[in-house]
Amino acid sequence: MSTEYVIGLLLLGFIAGFMSSMVGIGGGIVIVPALVFLFALDQKTAQGTSLLMLALPVAAMGAYTYYRSGNIHWQASLILAGTFMIGGYFGGKLVNSLDTTIIKKIFAVFMIIVAIKYLFFDNDTPKNTTKIYGTDQNQTDTRN
Repeated sequence: MSTEYVIGLLLLGFIAGFMSSMVGIGGGIVIVPALVFLFALDQKTAQGTSLLMLALPVAAMGAYTYYRSGNIHWQASLILAGTFMIGGYFGGKLVNSLDTTIIKKIFAVFMIIVAIKYLFFDNDTPKNTTKIYGTDQNQTDTRN
């Protein structure tokens, strides 16, 4: 790898980590398109690279910061982590059997749907989270 390539990856990693901690995006929305358009990886390789990056403890500091502020829903995190692993396995098997053009279109449609939802149909967070989570998420954190 050239020096410019490594510097580009370092900058991309920093920007994705920063955006991930700020607004919860990184792998799919920042890393994958950048690897395709700026680093000339094909879609499958970009997605696989992003997944491996996420498998490493790169989000640990961001998650720790959220934990210290009392903004972690442990039960939801554990349920999501377990099912994420299972879904990741089957998704990986499927995507590697599909043509890259189809994968790019699926990825693009997903991002468009998310963008339209956020731009035009996003409502404020409900005031009473007890009904949604089954627990009061608005409690004051007692950690020091």
